[in-house]
Amino acid sequence: MPAQKYLIIYLKFMSSHHIVREKQEPALLVLGLQQFTDDELGQLLEWSPTLIASAAMAEQLTVYEIKLDYIVGAPAGDELQSDVKIIEAPGQSWLVAALQFLVAQGYPAVNIVTDVIELSVYEQYAPQINLVVFCNRQKIYPVRSGFTKWKPASEQLVLLNATGAAETCGLLPNGDSSYQTLTDGFFKLKFNQPLLFIAEGF
Repeated sequence: MPAQKYLIIYLKFMSSHHIVREKQEPALLVLGLQQFTDDELGQLLEWSPTLIASAAMAEQLTVYEIKLDYIVGAPAGDELQSDVKIIEAPGQSWLVAALQFLVAQGYPAVNIVTDVIELSVYEQYAPQINLVVFCNRQKIYPVRSGFTKWKPASEQLVLLNATGAAETCGLLPNGDSSYQTLTDGFFKLKFNQPLLFIAEGF
């Protein structure tokens, strides 16, 4: 069976068994799917998160028969799914409107799939909600000083919003805030700012 056909069947099964686990799993916000595979989307849908899509992405997800919970902004045509709710975005970006909604509703975390990195917005909302951003084959997330993580040797990562020199252990600088892990094992970061965003490949 072709992979695409298999995936659509898999996602249809997932959507027909949309079990409510309100706020136990990170919400999923879909704003763009360039360079993001169907399989990767399926993995984020695995635990039936609250699914929010921009009006621009709602039609594509509906074609896959994926159950939407919310659409940010008004859909271009008729309502795409009979029971979907609308998050209004007057004078706001879809990202800001969605994050404001999630924070107001008490969601602790969100995964964001997008084609555009909006670092200033992430910096604004990261203290209020745990977020992980998937964009351009990068996984982007905020960390606090003292952060440690195990990674294989020769893995690449970038510090996106460093305002000063970061103290590192287990990393070799490559210039322009990019680093490479020296060996298999833990690396560590220390810095003098509330949050630092890391971008790593996935």
